[in-house]
Amino acid sequence: MRFKILSAEVVAQVWSRVYRVVVRQTRADGREEDLVREVVDHGGAAAVLPLDPQRGTCLLVRQMRAGAFFAGHHAPLLEVCAGLLDHDDPETCARREALEELGCRVHDLTFVMKAFATPGAHTEFLHFFTATYGPEDRIAAGGGVEHEGEDIEVVEMALADAHALIATGGIVDAKTIIMLQHAWAAHSAYNG
Repeated sequence: MRFKILSAEVVAQVWSRVYRVVVRQTRADGREEDLVREVVDHGGAAAVLPLDPQRGTCLLVRQMRAGAFFAGHHAPLLEVCAGLLDHDDPETCARREALEELGCRVHDLTFVMKAFATPGAHTEFLHFFTATYGPEDRIAAGGGVEHEGEDIEVVEMALADAHALIATGGIVDAKTIIMLQHAWAAHSAYNG
């Protein structure tokens, strides 16, 4: 084993736990060194991109993000719907988040992949899904859960338009780029 955790101390705990971790790394040449890192334990999450195959649309959310704002990106981010598992399995979480954030029931929930969001500093492991929806499935306003501080705008747009925003910088969220690229590749393959 090339990594060994020597210590982990909680240094902050509000929305996530932030640990100060000391890791012993054995380098490829056999030398050992101790590294001090901060690790944010945010838990697992699920992301879902609802697609309406009849109309060629998708549902996204627009919201401010503290990390992006702190980094100098002062515009709201356009993203796929996502949320923490909160002790649910990934499929249940994806359906719950679609209803809370988008006000939408989803069908044909399809697992796409799972991946670490930012493995250098975060424990968050994302489960990615696509789903289908139609106009009749928009059963609530969406907007998120107010007591959790969510203030989310629901955005319905053509999949082609959403995909085009990647190249222009209109979408800069990694999970959203991954999901739109996946959906666009599947759409292109299906439509020849």
